[in-house]
Amino acid sequence: MASTVTQRTSGLVQRRTEAIRSAAVDRESGGEEDEARREEEEDDDKGDSKETRLTLMEEVLLLGLKDREGYTSFWNDCISSGLRGCMLVELALRGRLQLEACGVRRKSLLSRKVICKSDAPTGDVLLDEALKHIKETQPPETVQSWIELLSGETWNPLKLHYQLRNVRERLAKNLVEKGVLTTEKQNFLLFDMTTHPLTNNTIKQRLVKKVQESVLEKWVNDPHRMDKRVLALILLAHSSDVLENAFAPLQDDQYDLAMKRVHTLLELEPEKESTKPNVNELMWAVVSAFTK
Repeated sequence: MASTVTQRTSGLVQRRTEAIRSAAVDRESGGEEDEARREEEEDDDKGDSKETRLTLMEEVLLLGLKDREGYTSFWNDCISSGLRGCMLVELALRGRLQLEACGVRRKSLLSRKVICKSDAPTGDVLLDEALKHIKETQPPETVQSWIELLSGETWNPLKLHYQLRNVRERLAKNLVEKGVLTTEKQNFLLFDMTTHPLTNNTIKQRLVKKVQESVLEKWVNDPHRMDKRVLALILLAHSSDVLENAFAPLQDDQYDLAMKRVHTLLELEPEKESTKPNVNELMWAVVSAFTK
């Protein structure tokens, strides 16, 4: 009888030990995915409903759109490539992409290839389309190459299929579905154009306020203490030539201070910043591609 009790007890201890070990393995393997998921679920404003959470691409486009006219400036030739950079960073922040290991010789950011870390769907058609291209491409390409390929800026006819078409229109339709924009037709002298005027000013103002506060009231003077998504938004909005739109309503002294602090971020060396702990290397690679 005593031996039976001893066997049962040892069996219980063994099962409990195996369960603890299994749970530890699960935690270790899922740690990075959980962190990416938490970052994905955390919104810029904790009170936002799920419908009004915007991707980096949508935020940059919203900053670039004229509120009443509903289209971006005809003179802005940076936003197309800027939006492709936003896609790469958004996928990296969501734990889908990363740069290959830098190796013993420490390759530069722009010479390292983009690797698919997870092909789990994001729920965003544009992001999933870009992710599919990157996952299926062998050998892998660099950040600079992907920005050009997704923009259709390639001389190689065999690579034209990588181009993501009608990106601005598709992002605008996303914002229409989220109740931020509406759709209208405008007649220009020689053609009709679909435009997307602002319909929810609250969301636009919240976005503008977030950008302004990040370099004014909430300025921390250290990029690595800033929220990664906000830091990426500022740098990518500048690369897309839409950042100044967020600062236009400011008083002169606030505008000067905001721009001065933005320039301190722009003067950072991506190669150096990417070696610091807890950074997103791919984001700094995208910044490097735009500032090289």
